Amino acid sequence: MRHDVQDVIVMTGASGGIGVALAHELARPNRKLVLIARDREKLEALAAAVSEQCAAVETAALDVRDRDALHSFLADLDARHPVDMIIANAGVTAGLGPNRSREGDAEADRQLDINYRGAVNTVMGVVEAMRLRGRGHIVLVASLAGMRALPDMPSYSASKAAVIAYGHSLRGWLKPFGVDVSIICPGFVTTPMSARHKGSKPFEMSAEKAARKMRQAIERKRAFYAFPFVLATGIRLQNLLPARISDLFMGGFKAEIEEDPRFRK
Repeated sequence: MRHDVQDVIVMTGASGGIGVALAHELARPNRKLVLIARDREKLEALAAAVSEQCAAVETAALDVRDRDALHSFLADLDARHPVDMIIANAGVTAGLGPNRSREGDAEADRQLDINYRGAVNTVMGVVEAMRLRGRGHIVLVASLAGMRALPDMPSYSASKAAVIAYGHSLRGWLKPFGVDVSIICPGFVTTPMSARHKGSKPFEMSAEKAARKMRQAIERKRAFYAFPFVLATGIRLQNLLPARISDLFMGGFKAEIEEDPRFRK
């Protein structure tokens, strides 16, 4: 590793569409990127692609649901290279069953375990070290669905709402210790995950454009950033309406979510 490394950034969910684009956005000559995901081959390909832009790149094929393995890796990493920023980006989607029947138990559990508990596992692996050092930046990637739940994606919406609440709590706790917390809520982004979403996707944008917006919000240490602006503003205004009226607007977001091939039995 070169001696001009100034900061160390860890990101989970690095092999997904947003993760890949964000890795490219964050890559700098004075940075060490630590990329975490389950798919080793995709991680290695990404590391090779961004290595010319970074002082150093490290990968770890880990599942954020495996708390012990994740914490062990992060503790070792922080001992070698104190972590300046951690981005909890790992996430999965699923929806209702056939003919709008109830969610499958496995799908509901998986979304809560990866989207919420995985984020908590990620943060808890470094937060105490950051608190004691009196510096650091925690970034939680949630979703607009966490601000206003989608009728066809109950567990996904709930998991992202939990991430938002968790982030607000972390920020209140950690601000006096000098640790920043940013909550990022993207809308529809063109990724393999989004391709499984069969329904209206207003203001959908490319992963590259989304990653650029996320990087700018992160660099400005925005406490809460939701985009695209028009859709996020509409959600904020809609949340001010009585629930029965607000519910009428959600009919336009009806969708079917195709099965995630990574988790087929």
